Amino acid sequence: MMNYTYILLCENGAYYTGWTTDPVHRFQEHCSGRGARYTRMNRPVRIVYLESFADKKDAMRREWQIKHMSRSEKERLFKTSIEKQQ
Repeated sequence: MMNYTYILLCENGAYYTGWTTDPVHRFQEHCSGRGARYTRMNRPVRIVYLESFADKKDAMRREWQIKHMSRSEKERLFKTSIEKQQ
């Protein structure tokens, strides 16, 4: 089973970072108000970053790393990810 670290863009412009085994289902939970407390108050608009891992510990470790990044570092991460896909 794959594990994912994700970043959501919220309505208030903030970024929310989490990990899951099913990013689509987890996003739906956040949107419906059944996700994290933060996203109940600041509804997500879209997933802006997704990274996959074979191991749950690696996904959780990456979540911790991203949560400690500055806003500009997170945005640089998105840009680098998009450039690699093109």
